[in-house]
Amino acid sequence: MNLEALEKGRCTLGLELGSTRIKAVLIGPDYMPAASGAYDWENRLEDGIWTYRLEDVWAGIQAAYGQLRAEVQERYGRPLSRLGGMGVSAMMHGYLPFDQKGAQLAPFRTWRNTITAAAAEGLTGRFGFNIPQRWSIAHLYQAMLNGEEHVKDIAFLTTLAGYVHWRLTGEKVLGVGDASGMFPIDSAAGDYDQGMTEQFDSLLSEAGVSWRLRDILPRVQAAGEPAGALTREGARLLDPTGQLQAGAPFCPPEGDAGTGMTATNSVAVSTGNVSAGTSVFAMVVLEKALSRVYPEIDLVTTPAGKPVAMVHCNTCTSDLDAWVGLFGQVIRASGGALSKGALYDLLYRKALEGSGDCGGLLSYNFYSGEPVTGIDGGAPLFLRPPQAELSLENFMRAQIYAAVAALKLGMDILVEREQVKLTKLLGHGGLFKTKEVGQRLLAGALGVPVAVRETAGEGGPWGMALLAAYRAERAGGESLEDFLEKRVFVQGAERVIQPDPADAAGFAAYIRRYQAGLELERTVSRLRL
Repeated sequence: MNLEALEKGRCTLGLELGSTRIKAVLIGPDYMPAASGAYDWENRLEDGIWTYRLEDVWAGIQAAYGQLRAEVQERYGRPLSRLGGMGVSAMMHGYLPFDQKGAQLAPFRTWRNTITAAAAEGLTGRFGFNIPQRWSIAHLYQAMLNGEEHVKDIAFLTTLAGYVHWRLTGEKVLGVGDASGMFPIDSAAGDYDQGMTEQFDSLLSEAGVSWRLRDILPRVQAAGEPAGALTREGARLLDPTGQLQAGAPFCPPEGDAGTGMTATNSVAVSTGNVSAGTSVFAMVVLEKALSRVYPEIDLVTTPAGKPVAMVHCNTCTSDLDAWVGLFGQVIRASGGALSKGALYDLLYRKALEGSGDCGGLLSYNFYSGEPVTGIDGGAPLFLRPPQAELSLENFMRAQIYAAVAALKLGMDILVEREQVKLTKLLGHGGLFKTKEVGQRLLAGALGVPVAVRETAGEGGPWGMALLAAYRAERAGGESLEDFLEKRVFVQGAERVIQPDPADAAGFAAYIRRYQAGLELERTVSRLRL
């Protein structure tokens, strides 16, 4: 990015609120990251609910933007005062209800909660469409089943991205991809499915609720459509220093799945990507509808509204991160020192030296329930049979395998039962930061080539900045696919790793043990130690 682009306000900003980090990325006319800022945060388990407090949302956003603003000032010698566009994304799903005056009615219930089994099962049966536990409509229906008093007062229900967008622009809107994690979408209409909406309204009538579903849901918009502009109040909320001017046009807010598809150029039919961080999910843009309803497969959309099969697993690197942290404590206790990045690189690379089947070691990484495996509660568990070979190499390989094992079970449904064809998957997120390791082991686990681009570490916030640029620059009805293929990803090599037969055989042995031990994990998860 050059100084002229900064001074003329030709930069776009992507802001993403992930599960463990809030990150802001600024891009210029070349679409490459020019500055960034970040803020680490963590969900809390309060009264049995995984949640974040809204005051922490704004503290984190202001800190991440403040870092970005300081980097721009240092690098270019000019303040960041004008933006050519902006977009907000965040972790999908969850439950954020507000009353007529904008007051929050219940603690934010995040995607990580597995407390809506009755609602999800009931709606799935009624709709003939899989409704996962983490979807907003499952949380709403569960609140109705629970007889929660606040339900009658709901005037607006949204996701975290929709909430932040609302506060910055005043618009109650949601990108179609994020909306598809609230309530089923009719891709042909580009809106909530009308038949299912009417069915849910019948449930509201039976419960004596006066409002109807469309009264409280955000309106749905596709990528490229206008979604409001930064207000004066929003500019001050984002940048308390007052340097940022109001007026920047916004694209529709999106979920982290949509930004992951954008950041990996995986929005066209038959393309796919894997986002691997705190949670892990694979997205495959469908050529045709699935033959039946699968509880392990979510049906969502791209930011442009195309149907997508999603395999979502609640936990990916959380337990792995905890073990890496423990090894870091050992190094510090011995008087040694390694940076966080160097420690991860060291331990990840050790995993490549381990036996293909981890020497008999087995790990379950469930910090919370994992619907793909039918486990309701969280209980990380490491198993070492007496005859297993316990080594650092095998241990680290087992931890990385655990991070993608549940994903494998869901992907087998698409590939083996539904015969979905995949030439490769694009990977992005923390699991791929150490070159080759996560990429190679995932390729072996899934039996599909895995590609990683140089921008893989930028992930969702960069994808959100690209969606903001698409909104700002779209001309003549240019599709999102064409914008990404012909403008953004014209250059930039990707590294592709083919499945290694030895890795594939080793993982096959591991996943057999993993499936055999699920009943033990289920028992342990029910203990209240």
